[in-house]
Amino acid sequence: MTETRVPVPTLERLAIYLRVLLDAHESGIQTLSSQEMEQYSGISAAQFRKDLSYFGEFGKPGVGYSVLGLIACIERILRLDEEQPILLVGAGNIGSALVGYPNFRAHRLRIAAVFDNNFVKIGRPFGDLIIEDIARIGEVNAQIGARLGIIAVPAHAAQEVADALVDAGVTGILNFAPTILRTPPHVHVRNVSFLQELAVLSYHAAEDALCVNGQAQRGGNDGV
Repeated sequence: MTETRVPVPTLERLAIYLRVLLDAHESGIQTLSSQEMEQYSGISAAQFRKDLSYFGEFGKPGVGYSVLGLIACIERILRLDEEQPILLVGAGNIGSALVGYPNFRAHRLRIAAVFDNNFVKIGRPFGDLIIEDIARIGEVNAQIGARLGIIAVPAHAAQEVADALVDAGVTGILNFAPTILRTPPHVHVRNVSFLQELAVLSYHAAEDALCVNGQAQRGGNDGV
């Protein structure tokens, strides 16, 4: 890997390539060309090759890329070549869906502990885990050593939870709360906003409808 800082969009695309490669492996495919990767991922072959170039030389001319070999390389780049424990804060509906999410295991991701501040929930089963008191997050993570955390709490509680995660040693946070978090520079936050994604889709859907209607209108006029 070079010393050049890797752009975040490249890392996002690496996760897409990994999913494609895992699916290909499940289908018994042993090699893929960059053109086939474009077909399966929707990302151009040129972009695929450029993304990989940040980390070295891969593939053989006329042969393509070893599916298993590239899976191993991308997993190593994304630090998914060993199990990554995760702290989940929020034992509500989103937290319940995440605990039951089956694809974590395929990427060596594991929710290792779940926390809440609701005394009615603390001590109760949550999937295969027992809900812990958020006040014990530092103590619990001293044993687990998780660097990743997920926030699935209401917006008004998210910043306090983020502070607790950071104090417990977490340096990567996936935030489902609809609010912007303030964290130290060494802590990376990824925000999951259903409203933001749906708003973008709403724009594109409306724009596409206008284009289709405009073409239909023009076609109708041409036929008069």
